[in-house]
Amino acid sequence: MTRGRRRVRAGTGHRRQRWTARRVRLRTNRVSRSRAQVASRTSKGATGWQAAIGLRLGSSAQEAPEKQRAELQYLAAVKNFEVGVRYFQKGNYQKSKEIFEKLAGGPTQEVANRAQVYLRMCEQKLSRIASGPKGAADLYDLGVAQLNARDLELAVEHLSKALRSGPKQDHVRYALAAAHALMRNVEAALEHLRVAVELRPANRFLAGEDEDFRSLADDPRFQRLIQSGVA
Repeated sequence: MTRGRRRVRAGTGHRRQRWTARRVRLRTNRVSRSRAQVASRTSKGATGWQAAIGLRLGSSAQEAPEKQRAELQYLAAVKNFEVGVRYFQKGNYQKSKEIFEKLAGGPTQEVANRAQVYLRMCEQKLSRIASGPKGAADLYDLGVAQLNARDLELAVEHLSKALRSGPKQDHVRYALAAAHALMRNVEAALEHLRVAVELRPANRFLAGEDEDFRSLADDPRFQRLIQSGVA
């Protein structure tokens, strides 16, 4: 009896082991199938993601040249705008006008809008000069325009007339100094520059960088003037 029970128990234990092993195999198979499905989905998902990225990269690659071209156009427009402003500040309104006319009709809207403002100012300046100088300001503008055009004798004539309305005009003195320096009238150039620096010390820094004073570069008096303000 005891042995029978033991056999039954042993047999039952054996069946339980087989049932447990089968359940483990089933569970393992389910896990394997699940993993395979997940891997398949992940693979499909990865392929779709990679395809989407590829499309984005492709579109970016196509857009890059256009964006780069627009940026280069903008930088070129800004550079030309700065050149136009420098011509305007020097009183060369005709050259400045030509630059701003091109920029005003250009594709860069921001620069075009600003160029239109300067273009109107150039036209006003040129209109005043064409109608004949009416005062010291007009005479100065005309003198500077002639200075930039290297019509030096007329430049000195108009600037000298502008100076008669008031000798303490540092900008007129500075322009006269530049005109005389270009004409190699050293003494007159140094005298006008000395007064211009006395009236406005910042003029000595401008003169040190101004190519119009190149003929005075080796003169010790000019060097003392641009360094200490005393000739």
